[in-house]
Amino acid sequence: MTGEAAFPARICAIHDEAEGVRSFVIEREDGSAWPEWTPGGHLDLALCEGLNRQYSLCGNPADRHRLQFAVLREPASRGGSTMLHEQINAGDRLAVLELRNHFPLIEADRYLLVAGGIGITPLLAMARELDRTGKDWTLLYGGRTRRSMAFVEELRGFGDRVQVRPQDEFGLLDLAGFLGEPEAGNVAYCCGPEALLQAVEAHCAGWPDEALQIERFHPRAEIADAASGTFEVELRRSGMIVTVPANKSIADTLEDIGVHIPRSCNEGTCGTCITKVIEGTPDHRDAFLRLKQRAENKRIMACCSRSLSPRIVLDI
Repeated sequence: MTGEAAFPARICAIHDEAEGVRSFVIEREDGSAWPEWTPGGHLDLALCEGLNRQYSLCGNPADRHRLQFAVLREPASRGGSTMLHEQINAGDRLAVLELRNHFPLIEADRYLLVAGGIGITPLLAMARELDRTGKDWTLLYGGRTRRSMAFVEELRGFGDRVQVRPQDEFGLLDLAGFLGEPEAGNVAYCCGPEALLQAVEAHCAGWPDEALQIERFHPRAEIADAASGTFEVELRRSGMIVTVPANKSIADTLEDIGVHIPRSCNEGTCGTCITKVIEGTPDHRDAFLRLKQRAENKRIMACCSRSLSPRIVLDI
């Protein structure tokens, strides 16, 4: 699939899953099957002209005719969650641009899943798959209150594999007790608010690179406000050189000269605009690349990241 391909779809069901959380079930307008997807996957959704959003899939991959995703009503919404909570109804039409997975399950002996709030969505699909295939897994799920935590009733069916820990009842999640020390064959998956992700990253700082898998819904706050300067981008295949001004992204600057880089979120979270770096040092401002990938400096997210060197050469 390409970013330009659209799947006309309609909403066939809407459910209130928790306080401030709604789930949406969608099917293709022509009744045909969706492309295959795997746990950790998400969809790129076109809500209206100029309003594209990415949402983790939390349904059953075996159901090829229905996709399910859940959306938190964000107080500081940029338009997506407000529209879905206030304006979208069953029967309404929308377009799915693509199904992708940048947060897949990797092979491991034991899986430690940590979810915070709406971060339960990709991990719910993972839990179902791990349980179905007989893997060793446990899930720690936190939220502000039990009323705000989606899919709690379904998670009860997994018994003591799942620990539901609302903050108003239990306090902060006991990450050290749950994650423990690094063990060969263990992998931790985490999705949720930035404070939780940073706490998990801090605990797992000494773990092997692949032993911690994280998905962010929002860009890192500490780099979103970082200062910017001008730099040059050389397109190796065409030989073109263009100056990226302080107030424009690489992707926007290249678009101005007719060079299109596929993109979706425009904030470095979805991975669509990943571009190979041939020379130069990226100023990584995304929330997508792993620490090892950042250190290698072989990839850049063109929608948000910049260059620490006067010129960066891209494989375009």
